[in-house]
Amino acid sequence: MKQQKEIEWTSLEIASKLYPATWSLKDPKVFRISCELDQEISRGLLQQALDQTVEDFPLYRCVLKRGLFWYYLEESNIQPTVYPESKAVCAPIYQGKKSDLLFRVSYYRKRIQLEVFHALADGTGALLFLQTLICHYLTIKSADFTGIVLDHEHSSLSSGKENSFDKYFIGRIREIKKPGKVKKAYQIRGTRLAEHRIQLIEGAMSTGEVLREAHKYHTTLTVFLASLFIYAIGSEMKARKRIHPVILAIPVNLRQYFQSVTARNFFSYINIGYRFEKHTDPLEAVIRDVERLFKEQLTAENLNDVSNKYLAIEQNMLSRIVLLPIKDLVLRLASRLAKRQSTSSLSNLGIITMPQEFNETIRSFSFCANANRPQMNVCSFQDVLTVSITSPYRETDIQKNFFRLLSQAGISIELSANL
Repeated sequence: MKQQKEIEWTSLEIASKLYPATWSLKDPKVFRISCELDQEISRGLLQQALDQTVEDFPLYRCVLKRGLFWYYLEESNIQPTVYPESKAVCAPIYQGKKSDLLFRVSYYRKRIQLEVFHALADGTGALLFLQTLICHYLTIKSADFTGIVLDHEHSSLSSGKENSFDKYFIGRIREIKKPGKVKKAYQIRGTRLAEHRIQLIEGAMSTGEVLREAHKYHTTLTVFLASLFIYAIGSEMKARKRIHPVILAIPVNLRQYFQSVTARNFFSYINIGYRFEKHTDPLEAVIRDVERLFKEQLTAENLNDVSNKYLAIEQNMLSRIVLLPIKDLVLRLASRLAKRQSTSSLSNLGIITMPQEFNETIRSFSFCANANRPQMNVCSFQDVLTVSITSPYRETDIQKNFFRLLSQAGISIELSANL
C-alpha cells in the first residue's frame, strides 16, 4: 500500500494572528509590490518563473486554516497561476472559508505584480519572493543572464520559514508600567468609493533630489517624507480638530535590529505624530518634532520591549485556552481601539537592490496597500523613488498637498492614478 504523505502545518507568528481576525471586504489586509521592466511581460515565461519560485518558498503553497484555538498554515498542492491584471488594486485574497493560496501574481504590459495577504508575510518577506521571481523570469527570458542568482543569505528554505518572534523574544516585560491616558488621534473622513475600491495615486521622482531636500533640513528621507505627509494632513484639519494630534503608525523591519533572515512577518510599529497649534505651523517645526520621536522610539531596546509585551499577552495561559471565535472578537475590538490612536500609516520598504546585471532591464519598483483610510507606502530602486498613497475616499486634497510640497521644492514628479 502506498504510504500517504503527512501534511505539514505551521503556526502563525504573533504579528500574523491579527489579520485573519480583522480582515473585511473594506479592509482585506492585502498589499502589492510591483516591478516594471523595459519590455512587455511574457505570460508563459512568467508562469515558468513562478513555478520555480514556489519551489524556493514552500510556505507560499500553504492555505490558512481555522483551529480550535488559533489559525494555522497548512501545506497544499495548489499550483499558483499567473494571470493578466483584471482585479481592483489589492482586492481581497483571503475570504474566510474558502481554502486558497494567500498570494497572487499578475502582470500588465511591462509590470509584474505580487499581492499578498498580510498573514503570510510582511513587505520585506514578500519582496524577497518577488525578487526571486524576477530573477528566475529574466534568466529564463535571456541567455545573457544565465547563472545569475540573488546574493541573499536568507534565500535558504529553513531560514525563510523561521518564526523570528519566538527566536528573539521571551514574552517577559522587564518593568510593568502603569498605562497612561490613551491619546485619540485625528481621524480622516471622506466619501467612500463604491464596491470597497481604493484610489491609488503614485508619484515617481529622483531619490537624489528628495535626499538633497531632506538634507537641507539635516534629516533623513523617511523623517522628511513622514513630516510632509503629516503636514499635508494637518493642512486639511478644521480648527476644532486640532486638539487631536496627527499620528502615523510606522512599521519597523525588525530584521535591521535582530539577526533574522525570515521571509515571514517580523516587524513592529512606532507611532510618530505632531499636534498642530495653528494652521500656519511651519514645516520645519513638524520635521524637528518628528525627528525627535524617531530617535526616541527607533531603538533596539524600545522595539524589544514592545515585541515582548505582545508576546507576553499571547503566551498568557488564559489567552491560550480561549476559543478562536472569542479571540477573534477580542482582536477586532483591540484593532478598533488601536485605530483611534493613529491617523494614518507610512511604510517604507527601503532601498531595493537586484543583481547589477539586471539594472538596465528593470525600470522601477512600487509598493502599495489596501487602505481603510489614506496611507502612504514608499520604496526606491536605483534613482527612482516611488511614493504611493492609497485611500478609500474620493477626496484627494491630502494627496495634492503632499505632492505639491515636493513640487514646490523643485522636485520633478511623474504622477499616475488608477481612477
